[in-house]
Amino acid sequence: MTDSGDSGMSPARVVIAEDEAIVRLDLKEILVSAGYDVVGETGRGDEAVKLVEEHQPDLAILDVKMPGMDGLRAAREITSRHQAVVLLLTAFSQRDLIEEARDSGVSAYLVKPFRPRELLPAIADVLAKARQERAIEAEDSADGAEDKIATRRIVDEAKQILMDRDDLPETEAFGFIQRTAMQTRARMRDVAQQVVDGTLSP
Repeated sequence: MTDSGDSGMSPARVVIAEDEAIVRLDLKEILVSAGYDVVGETGRGDEAVKLVEEHQPDLAILDVKMPGMDGLRAAREITSRHQAVVLLLTAFSQRDLIEEARDSGVSAYLVKPFRPRELLPAIADVLAKARQERAIEAEDSADGAEDKIATRRIVDEAKQILMDRDDLPETEAFGFIQRTAMQTRARMRDVAQQVVDGTLSP
């Protein structure tokens, strides 16, 4: 998975599900102009699940209120069966749904009406976090749940140090840890520990 800002990599693939045609069109225009690949769009929640099944996108943007299946149920179906991350669009009055959204596997939400300057950073953020999660999962696939938690904890601590001490954005901080691990054939956990110990810096 990649976001559109990563040079040399294919753009992130997105499915849009929003029952208001004008909002759906706006979303598509914003995403396409930012370099994302919109592989499917619909106004129905049940069709959104089918589109994700068919296209295997990196990201699904779902409205809460849709015919066929609401966004929360669609999110639950998508996140339980696929690796796509879900960004939920809610009306201001639906903030009480946020708790339920988290339980449905939603990675982030935006309150409508949204602006491009809010939408694009939110998308980049959820895609970056999903990439980090997958990298940690891949490294610890042979280990138990406790090892995965330990890896995640030390990597998060190292990221924070790089962000505070070296003024790196979160994605660059994680990229430094991941890149160094690959170049030195070490585990990300060990690289992160060196950052925490103060023996490694960019």
